[in-house]
Amino acid sequence: MKVLITGGAGFIGSSLVSYIAQLGQNHQMVVLDDFSTGRESNLEGYSVELVLGSVADGNAVHRAMEGVDAVVHLGALGSVPRSVVDPVASHVANLTGTLNVLEAARQKDAYVVFASSSSVYGANTTLPKSEFDWTRPMSPYAVTKLGAEAYVLAYQYSYGLPTLAFRLFNVYGPRQPADHIYAAVVPRFVDSALKDEPLMIHGDGLQSRDFTYVDTVCRALFSAIDRRVAAPDPVNLAFGSSTTLLELVDLIEAALKRPVTRTHLEPRVGDVRASQSDGVRIREIFPELQPTTLADGLAATIAWHRSTRGEGRYA
Repeated sequence: MKVLITGGAGFIGSSLVSYIAQLGQNHQMVVLDDFSTGRESNLEGYSVELVLGSVADGNAVHRAMEGVDAVVHLGALGSVPRSVVDPVASHVANLTGTLNVLEAARQKDAYVVFASSSSVYGANTTLPKSEFDWTRPMSPYAVTKLGAEAYVLAYQYSYGLPTLAFRLFNVYGPRQPADHIYAAVVPRFVDSALKDEPLMIHGDGLQSRDFTYVDTVCRALFSAIDRRVAAPDPVNLAFGSSTTLLELVDLIEAALKRPVTRTHLEPRVGDVRASQSDGVRIREIFPELQPTTLADGLAATIAWHRSTRGEGRYA
């Protein structure tokens, strides 16, 4: 099987490359990335065909799609705050990019699994979230993800293209960068804690998330492409956990065996108060998946952050 991973040099993409490589099976991998957020170093040591380009470039997408059997479409501009600053860039990368991928896949009859986001639920305060709950995006990023997953499902209805839209919930783990202004909360907190710097908490810290370890996500993505799992509706890729930011800090303190400093800032525009999946459909469709606990995932994440900086620096 030949698999195209868009955004394959990024956090989740390169983790999937590593996961597939470790399986030891005869899978060819193509990575399409422009390194706007991904890093070439993430692909070092792996046998991949690299196509340098953006999903927003239709020609680059078509080049990358040559001979491909399945596509894992991860290429996107992430981050709610980034989309608030520059909504047009998010629209082009996330919506136009997805349409380019779908068109190329349709011409090649390639299976497509797409990474949407739990942010599409937005202002809906119902907990836990079912895929059949109403959506109300609160940020341009969330709008692009909802629109893109609608395209993914529409191509299934209109053209018979086998597709699956996963809604990812706060994925974290090794390879997730902390060194930019739009870094996700787990790498930001871990990085600050290891540097003995204050952990910057936006709001009161009682906002909650359904954190999902990246290895669990990779296992779900590979199972989907391996079995060509198609579904007429989105599928939440999360298992029903609920952790506040304050509880996350407590877990980091427990893993480090020392306290950390906390500083509270103003809430961020577009952030949802609580996010949690009911975990029903993911367990029905992928019964073999067993999620990694947050404590175990944090331990592995902290170990990775230490290894990339030199553990002695944080002793």
